[in-house]
Amino acid sequence: MEDKRYAVLIDSDNISAKYITAILDEMTKYGIITYKRIYGDWTSNQASKWREELLSNSITPIQQFCNTAGKNATDSALIIDAMDILYTGRVDGFCIVSSDSDFTKLASRLRESGMEVIGMGESKTPKSFKAACSVFTNLEILFEQDADKAKENISPKTIQEAIVEIITENENNGKKTGLGEVGSSLLKKYSDFDVRNYGYSSLSKFIEEMEDTFTLYKKETTIVVGLKDDNVKREQLEDYIRECVHQSMGEGVDLAAMGQKLHKKYPDFKVKEYGYSTLQKFVSHIPGLELITESETVKRLMEKKQGEKESLAEQLKRTTLGKKKRGRREK
Repeated sequence: MEDKRYAVLIDSDNISAKYITAILDEMTKYGIITYKRIYGDWTSNQASKWREELLSNSITPIQQFCNTAGKNATDSALIIDAMDILYTGRVDGFCIVSSDSDFTKLASRLRESGMEVIGMGESKTPKSFKAACSVFTNLEILFEQDADKAKENISPKTIQEAIVEIITENENNGKKTGLGEVGSSLLKKYSDFDVRNYGYSSLSKFIEEMEDTFTLYKKETTIVVGLKDDNVKREQLEDYIRECVHQSMGEGVDLAAMGQKLHKKYPDFKVKEYGYSTLQKFVSHIPGLELITESETVKRLMEKKQGEKESLAEQLKRTTLGKKKRGRREK
Protein backbone atom coordinates (compact mmCIF):
# COMPACT_ATOMS: atom_id res chain seq x y z
CA MET A 1 0.00 0.00 0.00
CA GLU A 2 1.14 3.52 -0.78
CA ASP A 3 1.87 5.93 2.08
CA LYS A 4 -0.87 8.42 2.84
CA ARG A 5 -0.23 12.04 1.94
CA TYR A 6 -0.66 14.80 4.51
CA ALA A 7 -0.75 18.58 4.61
CA VAL A 8 0.92 19.98 7.73
CA LEU A 9 -0.42 23.45 8.59
CA ILE A 10 1.15 25.28 11.55
CA ASP A 11 -0.22 28.27 13.45
CA SER A 12 2.94 30.14 14.47
CA ASP A 13 1.05 32.55 16.73
CA ASN A 14 0.65 30.04 19.58
CA ILE A 15 3.11 27.22 18.85
CA SER A 16 6.80 27.43 19.86
CA ALA A 17 9.53 26.75 17.27
CA LYS A 18 11.19 24.28 19.64
CA TYR A 19 8.54 21.68 18.71
CA ILE A 20 9.28 21.57 14.96
CA THR A 21 11.54 18.48 15.03
CA ALA A 22 9.05 16.57 17.20
CA ILE A 23 6.17 17.55 14.88
CA LEU A 24 7.86 16.40 11.66
CA ASP A 25 9.22 13.22 13.25
CA GLU A 26 5.77 12.28 14.55
CA MET A 27 4.23 12.75 11.10
CA THR A 28 6.62 10.20 9.56
CA LYS A 29 4.56 7.57 11.43
CA TYR A 30 1.47 8.49 9.45
CA GLY A 31 2.78 8.97 5.92
CA ILE A 32 4.35 11.48 3.53
CA ILE A 33 4.16 15.25 4.07
CA THR A 34 3.24 16.87 0.76
CA TYR A 35 2.45 20.35 2.12
CA LYS A 36 4.42 22.09 4.88
CA ARG A 37 3.05 25.56 5.56
CA ILE A 38 3.26 27.90 8.51
CA TYR A 39 1.13 31.00 9.02
CA GLY A 40 2.04 34.23 10.77
CA ASP A 41 3.19 37.82 10.55
CA TRP A 42 6.86 37.40 9.62
CA THR A 43 7.53 41.11 10.08
CA SER A 44 7.00 40.81 13.84
CA ASN A 45 9.76 40.09 16.37
CA GLN A 46 7.65 37.28 17.82
CA ALA A 47 8.22 35.20 14.66
CA SER A 48 12.04 35.51 14.74
CA LYS A 49 12.68 32.04 16.23
CA TRP A 50 10.45 30.41 13.66
CA ARG A 51 12.28 32.15 10.82
CA GLU A 52 15.45 30.21 11.72
CA GLU A 53 13.59 26.90 11.27
CA LEU A 54 11.89 27.60 7.94
CA LEU A 55 14.83 27.01 5.60
CA SER A 56 16.37 24.05 7.43
CA ASN A 57 13.02 22.20 7.46
CA SER A 58 11.76 23.39 4.05
CA ILE A 59 8.58 24.96 5.44
CA THR A 60 6.70 27.48 3.30
CA PRO A 61 5.89 30.67 5.26
CA ILE A 62 2.53 32.28 4.55
CA GLN A 63 2.55 35.99 5.37
CA GLN A 64 -0.53 37.34 7.09
CA PHE A 65 -0.41 40.91 8.38
CA CYS A 66 -2.31 41.68 11.56
CA ASN A 67 -4.42 44.57 10.21
CA THR A 68 -6.64 44.95 13.26
CA ALA A 69 -5.53 44.70 16.88
CA GLY A 70 -7.11 41.77 18.70
CA LYS A 71 -8.18 39.97 15.50
CA ASN A 72 -6.32 36.77 14.59
CA ALA A 73 -5.90 36.98 10.81
CA THR A 74 -3.56 33.98 10.87
CA ASP A 75 -6.45 31.60 11.70
CA SER A 76 -8.45 32.78 8.70
CA ALA A 77 -5.53 32.33 6.31
CA LEU A 78 -4.88 28.78 7.57
CA ILE A 79 -8.56 27.81 7.27
CA ILE A 80 -8.87 29.15 3.70
CA ASP A 81 -5.68 27.31 2.64
CA ALA A 82 -6.92 24.07 4.22
CA MET A 83 -10.15 24.19 2.21
CA ASP A 84 -8.26 25.01 -1.01
CA ILE A 85 -5.96 21.99 -0.44
CA LEU A 86 -8.98 19.80 0.35
CA TYR A 87 -10.58 20.58 -3.03
CA THR A 88 -7.40 19.69 -4.93
CA GLY A 89 -7.87 16.05 -3.88
CA ARG A 90 -4.10 15.63 -3.52
CA VAL A 91 -3.98 14.67 0.17
CA ASP A 92 -5.44 11.95 2.38
CA GLY A 93 -5.29 13.91 5.59
CA PHE A 94 -4.29 17.06 7.48
CA CYS A 95 -2.14 17.84 10.47
CA ILE A 96 -3.27 21.05 12.17
CA VAL A 97 -0.72 22.32 14.67
CA SER A 98 -2.28 24.79 17.07
CA SER A 99 -3.51 25.16 20.64
CA ASP A 100 -6.41 27.37 19.49
CA SER A 101 -10.06 26.28 19.72
CA ASP A 102 -10.84 28.35 16.60
CA PHE A 103 -9.83 25.35 14.46
CA THR A 104 -12.51 23.07 15.94
CA LYS A 105 -14.99 23.73 13.11
CA LEU A 106 -12.24 23.26 10.48
CA ALA A 107 -11.25 19.86 11.91
CA SER A 108 -14.89 18.73 11.90
CA ARG A 109 -15.44 19.92 8.31
CA LEU A 110 -12.34 18.11 7.05
CA ARG A 111 -13.39 14.86 8.71
CA GLU A 112 -16.85 15.18 7.14
CA SER A 113 -15.04 15.18 3.79
CA GLY A 114 -13.37 11.88 4.60
CA MET A 115 -10.06 13.35 5.70
CA GLU A 116 -8.01 12.08 8.63
CA VAL A 117 -7.15 15.00 10.92
CA ILE A 118 -4.09 14.82 13.18
CA GLY A 119 -4.18 17.55 15.79
CA MET A 120 -1.09 18.70 17.67
CA GLY A 121 -0.93 21.27 20.43
CA GLU A 122 0.08 21.99 24.01
CA SER A 123 -1.80 20.71 27.06
CA LYS A 124 -3.74 23.98 27.24
CA THR A 125 -5.56 23.12 23.99
CA PRO A 126 -9.37 23.18 24.55
CA LYS A 127 -11.16 19.81 24.62
CA SER A 128 -13.41 20.84 21.74
CA PHE A 129 -10.53 20.96 19.28
CA LYS A 130 -9.03 17.71 20.63
CA ALA A 131 -12.39 15.93 20.21
CA ALA A 132 -12.81 17.21 16.64
CA CYS A 133 -9.54 15.58 15.51
CA SER A 134 -9.10 11.93 14.51
CA VAL A 135 -6.00 11.85 16.72
CA PHE A 136 -4.63 14.53 19.02
CA THR A 137 -1.01 14.55 20.21
CA ASN A 138 0.35 16.55 23.13
CA LEU A 139 3.46 18.43 21.95
CA GLU A 140 4.96 18.67 25.44
CA ILE A 141 4.99 14.89 25.72
CA LEU A 142 6.57 14.54 22.26
CA PHE A 143 9.21 17.09 23.16
CA GLU A 144 10.10 15.25 26.38
CA GLN A 145 10.36 11.95 24.50
CA ASP A 146 12.72 13.52 21.97
CA ALA A 147 14.84 14.93 24.80
CA ASP A 148 15.06 11.49 26.42
CA LYS A 149 16.09 9.92 23.09
CA ALA A 150 18.80 12.53 22.65
CA LYS A 151 20.26 11.61 26.04
CA GLU A 152 20.31 7.91 25.15
CA ASN A 153 21.70 8.33 21.63
CA ILE A 154 25.29 7.53 20.78
CA SER A 155 27.11 10.81 20.20
CA PRO A 156 27.47 11.95 16.55
CA LYS A 157 31.23 12.12 17.16
CA THR A 158 31.31 8.40 17.99
CA ILE A 159 29.30 7.59 14.83
CA GLN A 160 31.66 9.77 12.78
CA GLU A 161 34.72 7.93 14.09
CA ALA A 162 33.06 4.58 13.32
CA ILE A 163 32.41 5.64 9.71
CA VAL A 164 36.05 6.75 9.34
CA GLU A 165 37.19 3.28 10.50
CA ILE A 166 34.87 1.57 7.99
CA ILE A 167 36.15 3.66 5.06
CA THR A 168 39.81 3.40 6.10
CA GLU A 169 39.65 -0.38 6.38
CA ASN A 170 38.13 -0.64 2.91
CA GLU A 171 40.63 1.76 1.35
CA ASN A 172 43.54 -0.18 2.82
CA ASN A 173 42.11 -3.23 1.04
CA GLY A 174 41.67 -1.30 -2.20
CA LYS A 175 37.86 -1.10 -1.91
CA LYS A 176 35.36 1.74 -2.16
CA THR A 177 32.70 2.14 0.55
CA GLY A 178 29.06 2.27 -0.50
CA LEU A 179 26.43 4.16 1.49
CA GLY A 180 24.52 0.90 2.07
CA GLU A 181 27.61 -0.75 3.52
CA VAL A 182 28.09 2.14 5.95
CA GLY A 183 24.48 1.77 7.13
CA SER A 184 24.67 -2.01 7.62
CA SER A 185 28.06 -1.78 9.37
CA LEU A 186 26.75 0.85 11.79
CA LEU A 187 23.72 -1.31 12.60
CA LYS A 188 25.99 -4.27 13.31
CA LYS A 189 28.02 -2.14 15.70
CA TYR A 190 25.12 -0.15 17.20
CA SER A 191 21.88 -2.15 16.90
CA ASP A 192 19.69 0.80 17.94
CA PHE A 193 21.28 3.30 15.53
CA ASP A 194 18.65 5.36 13.68
CA VAL A 195 19.41 8.65 11.90
CA ARG A 196 15.92 9.91 12.77
CA ASN A 197 17.03 10.09 16.41
CA TYR A 198 19.49 12.79 15.30
CA GLY A 199 16.91 14.79 13.35
CA TYR A 200 17.68 13.45 9.84
CA SER A 201 15.43 11.66 7.37
CA SER A 202 18.20 9.62 5.72
CA LEU A 203 21.75 8.41 6.29
CA SER A 204 23.02 10.45 3.33
CA LYS A 205 21.71 13.68 4.92
CA PHE A 206 23.33 12.71 8.23
CA ILE A 207 26.73 12.15 6.54
CA GLU A 208 26.44 15.28 4.37
CA GLU A 209 26.32 17.38 7.54
CA MET A 210 29.82 16.07 8.39
CA GLU A 211 31.18 17.85 5.30
CA ASP A 212 34.56 18.54 6.90
CA THR A 213 35.22 14.79 7.15
CA PHE A 214 33.27 12.99 4.41
CA THR A 215 32.36 13.37 0.76
CA LEU A 216 29.53 11.64 -1.13
CA TYR A 217 29.64 10.92 -4.86
CA LYS A 218 27.83 8.65 -7.29
CA LYS A 219 29.68 5.86 -9.10
CA GLU A 220 27.40 4.20 -11.65
CA THR A 221 24.33 3.29 -9.55
CA THR A 222 26.06 3.32 -6.15
CA ILE A 223 26.51 6.25 -3.75
CA VAL A 224 30.09 6.10 -2.45
CA VAL A 225 31.23 7.56 0.87
CA GLY A 226 34.84 8.76 1.05
CA LEU A 227 37.09 10.67 3.39
CA LYS A 228 37.43 14.30 2.45
CA ASP A 229 40.97 15.02 1.35
CA ASP A 230 42.17 18.43 2.46
CA ASN A 231 44.43 19.03 -0.55
CA VAL A 232 46.10 22.18 0.76
CA LYS A 233 47.03 20.59 4.07
CA ARG A 234 48.15 17.40 2.38
CA GLU A 235 50.45 19.32 0.05
CA GLN A 236 51.91 21.13 3.06
CA LEU A 237 52.53 17.81 4.80
CA GLU A 238 54.20 16.29 1.73
CA ASP A 239 56.38 19.39 1.22
CA TYR A 240 57.43 19.34 4.86
CA ILE A 241 58.37 15.64 4.71
CA ARG A 242 60.40 16.22 1.53
CA GLU A 243 62.16 19.16 3.19
CA CYS A 244 63.13 17.03 6.20
CA VAL A 245 64.51 14.32 3.91
CA HIS A 246 66.43 16.92 1.87
CA GLN A 247 67.99 18.37 5.03
CA SER A 248 69.26 14.92 5.98
CA MET A 249 71.91 15.29 3.22
CA GLY A 250 71.09 11.94 1.65
CA GLU A 251 71.11 9.90 4.88
CA GLY A 252 67.29 9.79 5.16
CA VAL A 253 65.01 10.29 8.16
CA ASP A 254 63.90 7.58 10.57
CA LEU A 255 60.11 7.01 10.17
CA ALA A 256 59.40 7.27 13.90
CA ALA A 257 61.39 10.50 14.09
CA MET A 258 59.45 11.80 11.09
CA GLY A 259 56.20 11.08 12.90
CA GLN A 260 57.34 13.10 15.90
CA LYS A 261 58.36 16.00 13.67
CA LEU A 262 54.94 15.99 11.96
CA HIS A 263 52.99 15.98 15.22
CA LYS A 264 55.16 18.76 16.59
CA LYS A 265 54.57 20.99 13.55
CA TYR A 266 50.95 19.89 12.92
CA PRO A 267 49.41 18.89 16.30
CA ASP A 268 46.04 18.00 14.69
CA PHE A 269 47.56 15.67 12.11
CA LYS A 270 45.86 12.25 11.99
CA VAL A 271 46.94 9.89 9.26
CA LYS A 272 43.53 8.14 9.25
CA GLU A 273 41.89 11.35 8.00
CA TYR A 274 43.78 10.82 4.72
CA GLY A 275 42.61 7.23 4.30
CA TYR A 276 45.74 5.46 5.59
CA SER A 277 46.08 3.22 8.62
CA THR A 278 49.77 4.03 9.26
CA LEU A 279 52.27 6.79 8.57
CA GLN A 280 54.34 4.30 6.58
CA LYS A 281 51.51 3.84 4.06
CA PHE A 282 50.99 7.61 3.86
CA VAL A 283 54.68 8.32 3.17
CA SER A 284 54.96 5.48 0.63
CA HIS A 285 52.44 7.31 -1.59
CA ILE A 286 54.38 10.60 -1.67
CA PRO A 287 55.95 11.08 -5.15
CA GLY A 288 59.77 11.27 -5.14
CA LEU A 289 60.24 9.46 -1.82
CA GLU A 290 60.96 5.83 -1.03
CA LEU A 291 61.01 3.78 2.15
CA ILE A 292 64.12 1.68 2.85
CA THR A 293 64.98 -0.68 5.70
CA GLU A 294 67.80 -0.10 8.16
CA SER A 295 69.98 -2.76 6.51
CA GLU A 296 69.54 -1.08 3.12
CA THR A 297 70.51 2.25 4.67
CA VAL A 298 73.76 0.80 6.06
CA LYS A 299 74.53 -0.82 2.72
CA ARG A 300 73.98 2.46 0.86
CA LEU A 301 76.18 4.36 3.31
CA MET A 302 78.98 1.82 2.87
CA GLU A 303 78.66 2.07 -0.91
CA LYS A 304 78.72 5.84 -0.62
CA LYS A 305 81.88 5.83 1.54
CA GLN A 306 83.56 3.28 -0.77
CA GLY A 307 82.75 5.52 -3.71
CA GLU A 308 84.22 8.52 -1.89
CA LYS A 309 87.47 6.58 -1.24
CA GLU A 310 87.74 5.54 -4.89
CA SER A 311 87.12 9.10 -6.01
CA LEU A 312 89.84 10.43 -3.69
CA ALA A 313 92.33 7.82 -4.98
CA GLU A 314 91.62 8.86 -8.56
CA GLN A 315 92.25 12.51 -7.67
CA LEU A 316 95.62 11.68 -6.04
CA LYS A 317 96.62 9.57 -9.05
CA ARG A 318 95.89 12.42 -11.46
CA THR A 319 97.83 14.84 -9.30
CA THR A 320 100.90 12.53 -9.21
CA LEU A 321 100.85 11.97 -12.92
CA GLY A 322 100.69 15.69 -13.49
CA LYS A 323 103.80 16.30 -11.41
CA LYS A 324 105.75 13.62 -13.29
CA LYS A 325 104.93 15.22 -16.62
CA ARG A 326 106.06 18.65 -15.44
CA GLY A 327 109.33 17.17 -14.16
CA ARG A 328 110.21 15.69 -17.56
CA ARG A 329 109.58 18.98 -19.32
CA GLU A 330 111.91 20.81 -16.96
CA LYS A 331 114.71 18.38 -17.86
